[in-house]
Formats: sequence, structure tokens, C-alpha cells
Amino acid sequence: MEVLMPEPQIYVERTLAIIKPDVIDKEEEIEDLILRSGFHIIQKRKLQLSPEQCSNFYAEQFGKVFFPNLTAYMSSGPIVAMVLARNCAVSYWKELLGPPNSQRARITHPHSLRAFYGTDELRNGLHGSLSISSAEKEIRFIFPEAILEPVPTGQRARDYLNMYVKPTLLAGLTALCKEKPADPM
Repeated sequence: MEVLMPEPQIYVERTLAIIKPDVIDKEEEIEDLILRSGFHIIQKRKLQLSPEQCSNFYAEQFGKVFFPNLTAYMSSGPIVAMVLARNCAVSYWKELLGPPNSQRARITHPHSLRAFYGTDELRNGLHGSLSISSAEKEIRFIFPEAILEPVPTGQRARDYLNMYVKPTLLAGLTALCKEKPADPM
């Protein structure tokens, strides 16, 4: 009888998630929803950004009418930043978040996180990276010690597993099977 093993899952994409100051008290509840949605939390950090750090983080929004309010709001209290990983992490996280405007999200995406936790367009509860490149940049900003190597995907990932991981596992498991402890208990 052949035992079928599921294909190993390689999490090839990471994104940044931020629980904003006004919903920090819902941290555990939000984390539970994240984990139940198939994400793995790779890194997590609670911090409070200064207005200058917020200005740098949201530099792409500079010059927009809401920019001063955004930096003031994001520096008004602690935040929880998390690096989330899973296949297609950026797009799945954006889908789970829903539209940036929480009032609109309640109409168009009533089961989204922003519909549930946000109050308006500024205080929408959570942040998500817009693209893979912005996720890498934002992760480096919040987690400067993070190593963001290009993770192999597709055939490159299978080749890596076949060349490096499988032989090591085979040798280790073979040695383990040959080992006969004198007193197994």
C-alpha cells in the first residue's frame, strides 16, 4: 500500500501587515483570523513610530491632502507589524483586508477586516502592502534585520529540494533507522 504524502508547501511570498493604533486592543483576535486564513506569521514586532518615521514609511503619499493626518494618526500609539507568508501573500492579504475606505468596505466587502475593524478611510484598522516590491521595501523599513532573499519558486524550488534537502533527509533518516538503542525507553 502506497502512502500518499501531500506536496511540501514552500511559502514563496511575504507581505507586511500592520495593526494600526486604534485597533491594537484587537491584536489577538486579528492574529487568529490571519492564521485561520492560511498565513504564517514569520516575524512580529510591537512598536511606536515617530511622526518622522511615519513620514518616511508613507513617503509615496507625500503631498496628498490626508498625509499630515495619516502621519499623526500612525504615530499616535503603538502598532503591531507582522511579516506574513504564504503562496500569493500580497494578493490574499489585500483581499482579506478589503477596500481602504472602511465605510465602502462595509457595503462592497462586508466580511473584510477593514469592514469589521475600520471606521473610515484613514482609520481603516490595518495596513497591507500593495505589491511584492512595496512589501519588500516596507518589511526592510520595519524589520531592518530581516533577510529577504529571493525564494526559489516552481522548477527552481523543486531542483533545490532534490539537490540539497532530499539527500540530506535521506542520509539522516537512513542513519536514524540503522540506530538501535540499547534501552529505547
